[in-house]
Amino acid sequence: MRLGVLDVGSNTVHLLVVDAHPGARPLPAHSHKADLRLAELLEKDDARKDGPENGDGDGDRDGEGYGNGGAISETGIDRLVDVIREALQAAEDKGCEDVLAFATSAVREAANADAVLARVQRATGVALSVLTGPEEARLTFLAARRWFGWSAGKLLVLDIGGGSLETAYGMDETPDVAASLPLGAGRLTAGWLPGDPPDPADVRALRKHVRAEIARIIGDFARHSAPDHIVGTSKTFKQLARIAGSARSAEGVYAQRSLSRAALEEWVPRLAAMTRTERAELPGVSADRAPQLLAGALVAEGAMDLFGVAELEICPWALREGVILRRLDRLPAG
Repeated sequence: MRLGVLDVGSNTVHLLVVDAHPGARPLPAHSHKADLRLAELLEKDDARKDGPENGDGDGDRDGEGYGNGGAISETGIDRLVDVIREALQAAEDKGCEDVLAFATSAVREAANADAVLARVQRATGVALSVLTGPEEARLTFLAARRWFGWSAGKLLVLDIGGGSLETAYGMDETPDVAASLPLGAGRLTAGWLPGDPPDPADVRALRKHVRAEIARIIGDFARHSAPDHIVGTSKTFKQLARIAGSARSAEGVYAQRSLSRAALEEWVPRLAAMTRTERAELPGVSADRAPQLLAGALVAEGAMDLFGVAELEICPWALREGVILRRLDRLPAG
């Protein structure tokens, strides 16, 4: 069957069309993206007062969102509706039998989230499923587990999005612990790094904030044994690995890509000294993501340091693939 996955994220609205069957690897058939920067619209009240989601006693952080002061503007909602309509047309054109539509932190944390969801449904017929942070972490973990297989042993998965950082650990397909923190690259750039290049004092303040937030969840993971394999997903990790010397995207998804903490520690001060235009000239860095790269690098460096990760491997699959795999798992046998 041909499925579409519509991901209303903090940076982009991304439709991924795949040919998918139970027990088989989903094969990408088409990709349709539009940049919206919803995360940046939520930072205008006070991006520096965000805190982690509340825990539920089992290692997950599943409370309601953080940073709820910001609201998506009417203009932003209008643009979101237009982009979703375009994505639905693309899905129809490509012959999708169904479209799995979900939203992540930017919509989840908007002060007017209910109004946004209602408006989208009235205008497009799409009922967006709003994922919690831990749900994002669990679905991303599932994708990484399926990609690397059981032989990878205990996995630690790190994912840096536009609005949040997700972490998950476990041996099975459902992680033993999953957490979400308000440390997305877009969110932090808008709230902490206004300069171009950024003021060194702002960079130091953001570094301190990032590490203090990550330190809050380390104890949940430290109760478990050391992971056998550490994985990074998301555009941020892919770009950081590329500038550190990993294979180009043209070499295909099966080329092994990794990122070492030592290389990242060398790159962070270099990125901090660059303008956004200079970052966009780095290999594998797009102009639209260049402004966020420094904040993403600070989160990656902080996470790898505090979790004791010397090197991680880049996983081509992430949240969207996890959503597809979960849907396929629920199809009736035969």
